[in-house]
This record gives sequence, structure tokens and C-alpha cells, in this order.
Amino acid sequence: MSNNQIQLTKAGLEALKKELVELVETKRPKTVERLSHARSQGDLKENSDYQNAKEELGFLDGKIEELAHVIKTAQVVSVSKNGDVGVGTKVTVKINGAEQTFEIVGDWEADPINKKISHTSPLGTALSGKKKGEQVEVEAPAGKILYEIVDVN
Repeated sequence: MSNNQIQLTKAGLEALKKELVELVETKRPKTVERLSHARSQGDLKENSDYQNAKEELGFLDGKIEELAHVIKTAQVVSVSKNGDVGVGTKVTVKINGAEQTFEIVGDWEADPINKKISHTSPLGTALSGKKKGEQVEVEAPAGKILYEIVDVN
């Protein structure tokens, strides 16, 4: 994989494509319409709605460009069949007797609240390439935490 490619799961790539379509076909046209309406209100220097719409359009254009680049350079990662932890796998770990399941995803898909962790995060990096039964130690703000891999799907 080349350094400029971005690793994603198939579901992650589809979600980014859906977001791009939403931005291009719905949000951007509404913002352009809002900007046009605000422009017709007169003095642009003191028209806060015009300034806000202009800023929002700039933000949307930047986001559209960024998503298009990510989609263009994305590499959909196939899930390892040999039981190794990697992008696209779900791994159940035991921490201090309690089990938690995480999905290892690409950076653009990471959502720690929903237990989706990036393969480049400290925990994702430590788990990558490991198998069921192995242990990894991860440095955390509270100190080192020992994770035992219970299952890999």
C-alpha cells in the first residue's frame, strides 16, 4: 500500500460516498441559495447572513474536496482470514476481568463512543497482527493497561 492511500472498510467507504452525495446534492445547493438570497438583501459589508453563508459555503467546498480525495485514494481492506486482528475485524478483549468488543477501522471511520477504533490508535496499533489468546500492554494516561484477546472475528 502506498503512503497516500487511506485504509477503509467497505462499509466505511460507502458511508463516505453517501456523505459526499448529501453534501453535493443537498447541503451545497441550499447554501448557495441562502447566499444568493442574502446577497440580494443589499449592503454586503453589514449583512451577517451573507457573511455566514459565504463562510459555510467555503467550509462545505473544503469538506467536499477532502471527501472526494479520500474516496479517490481509499483502499478497501479485506478482512484477514487467518485470525489476526486488523482493519475490518472485531476483537473482544478482557481488561481487568471485564470483556469489551472493538471494531478495528480506518482513521476516517473511527468512532470510539461506538467502539470503533482506528488501526493507528495506540490500542489499534498494539492489537494489529495479534491473535486470540495473546496479550498486549498499552500505555494510557492512567498507566499501562493489559488487554487479553478473547476473540477475533
